[in-house]
Amino acid sequence: MSKDILMIVGDFGEDYEIMVPYQTLQTVGHSVDAVCPDKESGDTIKTAIHDFRGDQTYMESRGHNFELNATMADVTPSDYDALVVPGGRAPEYLRTYDEVIEAVQHFFEADKPVAALCHGPQILAAAGVLDGYEMTAYPACRAECEAAGCSWVDGVTRDRNLVTGQAWPDHPEWLSEFMTVLGDEVSHGDAAVAADD
Repeated sequence: MSKDILMIVGDFGEDYEIMVPYQTLQTVGHSVDAVCPDKESGDTIKTAIHDFRGDQTYMESRGHNFELNATMADVTPSDYDALVVPGGRAPEYLRTYDEVIEAVQHFFEADKPVAALCHGPQILAAAGVLDGYEMTAYPACRAECEAAGCSWVDGVTRDRNLVTGQAWPDHPEWLSEFMTVLGDEVSHGDAAVAADD
């Protein structure tokens, strides 16, 4: 059954963590509205690509322009069935917007599915919704997540309505778990083989 999903994004959010779930969820039939405070449908955000090359932290380079398809000011969180909060650098400033915090709080108060990845849980911590949850995030966010009351797990985890992962390499497991929470049937059978011409 198709769900209406809200995705909160912002400038220099992680490119893969925005585009991959956005397209994947649409591919299986869900409707995804991508919004950003102070921007309107048709505006774009600049994404960043975070790569892991053996340094002590990720390297950031410019990603793509991602077009928003809804306007945050027009969004009513109660109209949505689920929430996706990607990571990257955007969460550090998105958490300063009251409408972002209020939207996140709605999804937890209503016990609706929430998927957060990488630095996305910074927004959840700021919203004060993590107390008593088992979860993960980008490891550099561990201290603030634990300070917000969660128990840390080192891999993709689901606790009640919340599905979390550490970064975009977790996409297959993270998205599979989130889609299961949404009610999708996820199966990992044999890969399809192209027919011979």
